[in-house]
Amino acid sequence: MTESVLDYMTRLGRAAREASRVLARTSTAQKNRALEAAAATLDDAREALAAANAQDLAAGRAGGLDEAMLDRLALTPARIDEMIEGLRQVARLPDPVGEIRDMRYMPSGIQVGKMRVPLGVIGIVYESRPNVTIDAASLCLKSGNATILRGGSEAIHSNQAIARCIRLGLAEAGLPAAAVQVVETTDRAAVGALIGMPEFVDVIVPRGGKGLIERISREAKVPVIKHLDGICHVYIDSAADLDKAIRVADNAKTQRFAPCNTMETLLVHAAIAARALPPLGEIYRAKGVELRGCPRSRELLGPGTLEASEEDWSSEYNAPILSVRVVDSLDEAIAHINRYGSHHTDAIVTESFTDVRRFLAEVDSSSVMVNASTRFADGFEYGLGAEIGISTDKLHARGPVGLEGLTSEKYVVFGDGHVRG
Repeated sequence: MTESVLDYMTRLGRAAREASRVLARTSTAQKNRALEAAAATLDDAREALAAANAQDLAAGRAGGLDEAMLDRLALTPARIDEMIEGLRQVARLPDPVGEIRDMRYMPSGIQVGKMRVPLGVIGIVYESRPNVTIDAASLCLKSGNATILRGGSEAIHSNQAIARCIRLGLAEAGLPAAAVQVVETTDRAAVGALIGMPEFVDVIVPRGGKGLIERISREAKVPVIKHLDGICHVYIDSAADLDKAIRVADNAKTQRFAPCNTMETLLVHAAIAARALPPLGEIYRAKGVELRGCPRSRELLGPGTLEASEEDWSSEYNAPILSVRVVDSLDEAIAHINRYGSHHTDAIVTESFTDVRRFLAEVDSSSVMVNASTRFADGFEYGLGAEIGISTDKLHARGPVGLEGLTSEKYVVFGDGHVRG
């Protein structure tokens, strides 16, 4: 790491820490005013945003970025519309900061409760998508946190153009510019500095490929909110309603192939497999899904089904590929999920209340679903309004992380001159 990058990141960190103290006392109205002003500024800056994005796209093509990366990088008029609407939606969300709950009198006469407070300074490291700059900035601001955003070098001009709009929104509301800072250097050493400043940064949220997240999880000196893989399962139980099972298993895989909450492995109880797998096989093949199965599932799914390897059971494909396994019991299904899954999202289709209770209690995932597609594992669908990511960790935040997940609680005590005897 060069000294200049370290000095630069230290300045950002110190400024963010100071801004976080201002945000901790900022009213909901003032935060909403900043979000609405940033939305209006984005709307006015469409041409500047398009010009900055064109620079990034041209550099990306010259540098050999593939079409999928270029698509993620593009700021189309529709995506700018989505960023503007996203800011306005977050402004309309309830503010969790300052909420006090569970107030109760203790035998001594004091009142004890818990108050929701911001985490402080959140560092976010992400790749490709410049719209993440708005998503992250809006959620952090509304939850009272200062944030340092380090986007990918391929989106540097787009991110800086968006940052200018955010700064104007902050200024309109009388909030410090350091409340939202976008790292301006593309030097990779900036990431190492950001994740190694516990005196200035309270939490790191990585958003990107598995390699990025693994590196940050391994090297960070700051707590990390993250998930590595989305190896999601649907288990069709022996007591499943067949129509529900087919509908859920179809949607969980084919509604979209790339998201982290898409099903990658289908488990089917042997008692219902002969009725469930043939129609599902037809649906998947019609939608271009490559099937890889165990010996029993291959027999039922018919010609063209490939043999599943041991590696398939622990693979996140993000593609039209599905692993299928026939199991003999609920115990076997749960054991498979807990062994090969990534603790992200897993679903059971069944009409058995007993099996539901066991599945909910024993499957060790951040979202566990009953008779519903795994594709619902999303902050918007959960009523959070938006999400900064999904956490498969067990401490602090688990599952989709929205405004409440970007806060913590502290005890508050009320007395009237009480002293302890």
